[in-house]
Amino acid sequence: MVPAHDGAENSCSFFPLRRDAIGSFGRSVSGLGVSDPRSPFTERGREEANRGGPHPRPISARTRTPGQPLRGENSGAVPSQSPEREEEPGLRALSTTALILEDRPANLPAKPAEEAQKHRQQYEEMVAQAKKREMKEAQKRRKQLEERCKLEESIGNAALTWNQEILPNWETMCTSRRVRELWWQGVPPSVRGKVWSLAIGNDLNITHELYSICLARAREKWRAMPTSVPETDNEDAGLSLADREASLELIKLDISRTFPNLCIFQKGGPYHDMLHSILGAYTCYRPDVGYVQGMSFIAAVLILNLDTADAFIAFANLLNKPCQMAFFRVDHSLMLTYFAAFEVFFEENLPKLFAHFKSNNLSPDIYLIDWIFTLYSKSLPLDLACRVWDVFCRDGDEFLFRTALGILRLYEDILTKMDFIHNAQFLTKLPEDIPAEELFAAIAAVQMHSKNKKWAQVLQTLQKEQERGSPVLKR
Repeated sequence: MVPAHDGAENSCSFFPLRRDAIGSFGRSVSGLGVSDPRSPFTERGREEANRGGPHPRPISARTRTPGQPLRGENSGAVPSQSPEREEEPGLRALSTTALILEDRPANLPAKPAEEAQKHRQQYEEMVAQAKKREMKEAQKRRKQLEERCKLEESIGNAALTWNQEILPNWETMCTSRRVRELWWQGVPPSVRGKVWSLAIGNDLNITHELYSICLARAREKWRAMPTSVPETDNEDAGLSLADREASLELIKLDISRTFPNLCIFQKGGPYHDMLHSILGAYTCYRPDVGYVQGMSFIAAVLILNLDTADAFIAFANLLNKPCQMAFFRVDHSLMLTYFAAFEVFFEENLPKLFAHFKSNNLSPDIYLIDWIFTLYSKSLPLDLACRVWDVFCRDGDEFLFRTALGILRLYEDILTKMDFIHNAQFLTKLPEDIPAEELFAAIAAVQMHSKNKKWAQVLQTLQKEQERGSPVLKR
């Protein structure tokens, strides 16, 4: 006996189908008139039935016409089919017009005049509503197209201004009021990389040759690393991280989690090797810092706007800024100073939300660390994060904390109604559809003055208190 391959075949082996039974069933169905094209068992018969057309039906004395046999008489005869009736095009319901406006079939009572008028009016209302809806959709599409064309035109004009007027005269124009306003509106993507490079600067004097040297050293270490490291070796390596170049192994794990929706930085993607090279070269350039989770997002944003070597130069100089260095070197005392300065302006701008957070013991480190570590590139939509970067390159570290206050201001009404857990969940995973203009309007409404002191003055005062061991900054 041949074994069955699946459940269906196995069941058939126990209950074989009988061909003579199938044949008899077919003959019995044929005897019911299925061969008639207008029979209710056929597709055409069902269409005739749906529109009220003629189809074989039981004939009684009430519906019998002269000369037509009663039910049971000559039961083997098939009702005759009228070719004239079959060829009439008006019998087929092709649209709502036929369903509403056409007269009823001959075997049904005719519509009263009032009902026919009502149906006609309903049909006209349906057509009018459909046309109105179509006109609204067309107007919406036309408006979106006009806004899109207007935006593209403004971006093109801004790119010309940056290329022809601002970039050639960068030193004299970068601090002008006009340029600062253009900066706030967003740097055009075509010149964004160049503007970022000039704004970040190269105080470290890194050259393309130095990048090549660091990259070559990183590749040597990658080749020397074993393909699989036992867990005990990983523990020993974690204990001996005085040489932070051992963090090269951590880069491979983190790259796969960098902008996963874009699918361009993961293994096999077009920018995987570039990101891997920049992060590896940096760990060899700054072994005292090594690789810290979150760096991959910053490097990835730079790669999208700059060539590899220029992206490395901007990356190394950006992480050398005081705020970034404090966070990436995990300088707890300095991080607490930044958090304390943030809370000063938080209470000044949003006292109600500040009191709500205090009552729920929601400290700023819960949500600020991720925002600062990745410069909002992980927390905000990429195009919005790039706009934040534009002004961050103009205003420095202050704008990172001003943006945080802008986010809190934008969602103040929602956050004041949440408890600790829901607030923490909301702030660590912001909505994906944050409106850019509304966010920047909220940021613009934030005042970075406290008792006639600016951000830098408040931060400096708190740093001095930290050095004196002020209990306010201790956790």
